Amino acid sequence: MVADEPLSLVTLATAVGAPVAAVRQAIDGLVADFGGETGGPVRGFELREVGGGWRLYVRAEYDSLVTDFVSEQAPAKLSQAALETLAVIAYRQPITRGAIASIRAVNVDSVVRTLLSRGLITELFTDAETGAINYGTTDLLLQQLGINAIEELPLISPLLADGAEGFDGDVR
Repeated sequence: MVADEPLSLVTLATAVGAPVAAVRQAIDGLVADFGGETGGPVRGFELREVGGGWRLYVRAEYDSLVTDFVSEQAPAKLSQAALETLAVIAYRQPITRGAIASIRAVNVDSVVRTLLSRGLITELFTDAETGAINYGTTDLLLQQLGINAIEELPLISPLLADGAEGFDGDVR
């Protein structure tokens, strides 16, 4: 459970202070038990011999379930650029990619694609005159921030030099 790599029979035998043959027999028993061969249930994990040693793995049929769970519990961290872009979108939505780039003064194409793929922002609508896509935040972002509505975001105007520079009115 705590090893980063497969452990050989000799390593396991040394760790538990038992003969290699006894450890081999115990592993064979665990493999059979985890696989439901001893009359018990088939477990969601299995013990496999790989790379010259033994390791616990999620059973193949449960791999996608575990992957989804782990992704939700420990989402990948966002880069500084992604966080800044996400903040611009959250506070100024609906907003176009061009407007985001203008505020940030950098190209935001790849960052917007990343935020879209992570489900933190969504395409709200396409402007009929310009064809520009307008972006906004998703419920997933609200969940990640622990808030119920975008209006619960703290005001940023107190953080600006004069309280309003570059923004119209009371900006959320």
